[in-house]
Amino acid sequence: MPADKHRMRKSILLLTLLALAGCDQLGIESPATTKARVEADGKAIGGACRHAGRAIEDCYTLNKKADKAAIYAGWREMQEYMAENKLEPVVPVIPPEPPKPPKAAKAAASKPAADGEGDAEASPAPKH
Repeated sequence: MPADKHRMRKSILLLTLLALAGCDQLGIESPATTKARVEADGKAIGGACRHAGRAIEDCYTLNKKADKAAIYAGWREMQEYMAENKLEPVVPVIPPEPPKPPKAAKAAASKPAADGEGDAEASPAPKH
């Protein structure tokens, strides 16, 4: 019987390893894959910013969630490429989106005036 238990444990271990090996096919990223993707995204953002003639600080501001080291690496690589090939920046044709108002200002603008100004029907007087 101990041989059966040993064989059973080996089978369970083998099945577990096979299941874990297929995690990438299920869309579950390993930490190494995630790190590589984040770095590649940051480099792409940095390269695009430089190609569009944006300063590195502007690029950081516009892409707060991206990895700054990767953005810088992409920006620097594009700078070297553009200098080597004597390329000029491409000015963006689509205008940037206007900045959104802060949430606090939005909430204050949607609240009715508390000092009695405003529509009398909006807050009827209580009946006695």
